[in-house]
Formats: sequence, C-alpha cells, structure tokens
Amino acid sequence: MRFCINKQNKQFCCRYLELAKILLLSEKQGLMDNISLQADEVQALSSIYEQEWKVMTLTPGYPSESPPQYELLAPWLRGDLRNTLAAHLDGIYCDNIGSSILYLWIERVREFLEELQETAPDIEESVSSAAVSPPPTIEADLSPCPEIIHGECIVDRKSVFQAHCAPVVTVQQVHQVIASLKECRKIASATHNMWAYRIQGAASGAFLQDCDDDGETHAGGRMLHLLEIVGVQNWVVVVTRWYGGIQLGPDRFRHINNATRNVLQLSGAISPPDEKKKRKT
Repeated sequence: MRFCINKQNKQFCCRYLELAKILLLSEKQGLMDNISLQADEVQALSSIYEQEWKVMTLTPGYPSESPPQYELLAPWLRGDLRNTLAAHLDGIYCDNIGSSILYLWIERVREFLEELQETAPDIEESVSSAAVSPPPTIEADLSPCPEIIHGECIVDRKSVFQAHCAPVVTVQQVHQVIASLKECRKIASATHNMWAYRIQGAASGAFLQDCDDDGETHAGGRMLHLLEIVGVQNWVVVVTRWYGGIQLGPDRFRHINNATRNVLQLSGAISPPDEKKKRKT
C-alpha cells in the first residue's frame, strides 16, 4: 500500500497508519491466543482419549470467533437424526461461545450414538454399567486432612513426575493437602510442585478453582484446563517433578497431563477410556 503525504494530510495519514497498526496487532494477538488455546485443548484431549484421539486441523478463528468445522462421516445417519445431532452440537457452541468445546462435542456425539443403540429394535437389551461413584463428602471440621492418593511415577530422561490427588470441599483442605505432601522431605525438595483444584459450592453450584505453576510456567493452568474439560469437581491434584538435568521441552507438559489423568482415574474421580466403551455388556 502506498501513501502520498503532504503538509495538509500528513497528520491524518499518520493517525491512519497508527490505527491500521493497532488493528493488525490486535488481529495477530487474537490469532496467537487461539493457537495457544487450540494447542492446550488438543494436548488435553490426547491425554484423555490416548490412541482414540487423532489430531485435527482447527480453523484460525476457533475458539474466540467461530466454532470448529466438522463433517459427519456416517452415511447411515440421515434426515431427522442428522439434523438432531447437528442441532445438539450447535446448541453446545451457542452455550459456550468463546470457550473450548471439542470435549463437549465428542461426549455429546458418543451419548447420541449410545441413545440410538438403546432405542434400535435389533439391539439386545443392554445392562448399564455401574456409574462412577461421586467423590466422598468430607466434613472440614472432622478431618484435619483428606486422604491423599499417590499416582505412579513417570520417568523420562532422568526427570520424574508423580501426581497426588485428594477429595476437597474447602480451600482450607486444599492447603492442608499441599502442606501434608510437603511434610515429606523428598516432595518438599522437588524442583516443582504444581497444583490445581476445582470445588463446587453446595448451595450456589458455582465453581471455585485455582492453580499454581510453582516455577513450571503454564503447568498449573494446563492442569486446571484438564480438570475443567473432564468435569472434575471437589478434587485437588498436585504434580511433583524432580528435574533430571535434561530439558524435555513440550514433552514435560504431556507427562504432567498424563500424570494428572492417571491419578484421577486411580482415585475414581474419572473413568478410564475403556470403561466408557463397556457401558453395555
């Protein structure tokens, strides 16, 4: 673009250029924010669904400006059924504009297909598997510290990751769990102890949540994002890392997410992917 600037229009052109620069920077920042959110969501979904999940290409405007584009590869799903499913997905997007919705979409499609299977005349009557038990209710004034579940260690290039989790109903219990873990000298001397929690108010139903990186930038936020998309409530997760002297790059976040998911499955807070397949026996 070429501008001809003279004494009369010099001030106008300068202001125009400044405005154009601001708009360009804003658009670029929005694109970078979307890329970051997409990367976090894809990593979280890969941690949840493991081999069932395939990385997809998302549109640049998702999630801040537009929904992700999808295609239903099911020739047998026609007419009203296809329109009904599309309406469900559109409704989820409208209820969560600007938020990450891939997990909600995946779970809704799975539920929709299970509902079809239950109502199909040629399908044998199914027996639903036992539902996952809700986290135990703990009275804050009866227990000084909730029971802590410890996950298995993940080792990569001499770095060791171990997750711990506990059911909590108050922020005070969150701090009790962290303090109790740090009573162990080995955990207290670890390189990082990042944590995240989500607590749902009994009366209001609103969520109280927070996280801490403990020096591992963005780690706590990624853990909290994972808790959000799998719907964990009234649990705190702490991931301890002992640095082995070799930088792991992005792999460290994969290990942190996997450690978080594994300990939540061990505790019963979420179901393993295989159990979701065995809802009918």
